[in-house]
Amino acid sequence: MGKLLIGSAKARLDKSGRLKIPERFREALEENYGKHVFITCLNDSSVQIYPLPIWQNLTTTTAKGFIHLRPDIYRFLIRVNHMGTPYEIDSKGRVLIQQELREKADLDGEVEVLGLNTHLEVWNKKRLQEMILQHPLTEEDFEKISNLPGGGPPPILGNPEPDEAN
Repeated sequence: MGKLLIGSAKARLDKSGRLKIPERFREALEENYGKHVFITCLNDSSVQIYPLPIWQNLTTTTAKGFIHLRPDIYRFLIRVNHMGTPYEIDSKGRVLIQQELREKADLDGEVEVLGLNTHLEVWNKKRLQEMILQHPLTEEDFEKISNLPGGGPPPILGNPEPDEAN
């Protein structure tokens, strides 16, 4: 599967709030990053599960200095660390999602686990469907995505790249 965590899978929270990470995601996590994760809530809509090395990379001091001293980054770190906790995936492939996080994201019973390349998001299935319907991708979104560094999606088959000589 490589290092990317992609796709989606159904999963269940047990009565204690433990999530059994879907097997394909668990294998990719453990193979590429180990068993240590950081679980937090960035947006009150879902719960994020970051491999600990990815999380540390996102929140560390950079060559530019102590960016955590910026007020916006400081507020971010306060929030995610107040809400978040490091965990180790247990021998059955489970992690505990704290009650406060479950309540914020309205997680109970069956959930949807999304792979977002470097981390997982755990969603209430109904809330995810509502978000997708309320915020459809627009042509403007695709235009912005195509202008990101890296150039966006690959060309469509049968529609070759423009000739470089023209």
